[in-house]
Amino acid sequence: MKNSTKKQVDCVEKLKVLADETRLAVLELLMNSPRYVGEMNAILGLEQSLLSHHLQVLRRAKFVVQERDGKAVLYRLAPEVEVTASKALNLGCCVLCFHQNP
Repeated sequence: MKNSTKKQVDCVEKLKVLADETRLAVLELLMNSPRYVGEMNAILGLEQSLLSHHLQVLRRAKFVVQERDGKAVLYRLAPEVEVTASKALNLGCCVLCFHQNP
């Protein structure tokens, strides 16, 4: 597979993962600071099993990493996820901005 074709496939896979509003909301929360699962549940108002599913998808896609803190689990953006100065995610193939139009 040509290098440019591989990059396109990687980009498509990343965008598929991000095609879900809940996963986008999780990433937006984590852009500001690491969060515990319970904290994200309270903010997003999701059932824990549903949030766990979305976090698992984000972990597999290497958007987030987890760290056990006793019984709690702390999530943060993965080191390879670049947050720009304008609070956007640089995916390598495109930049995902969370700004809303007024």
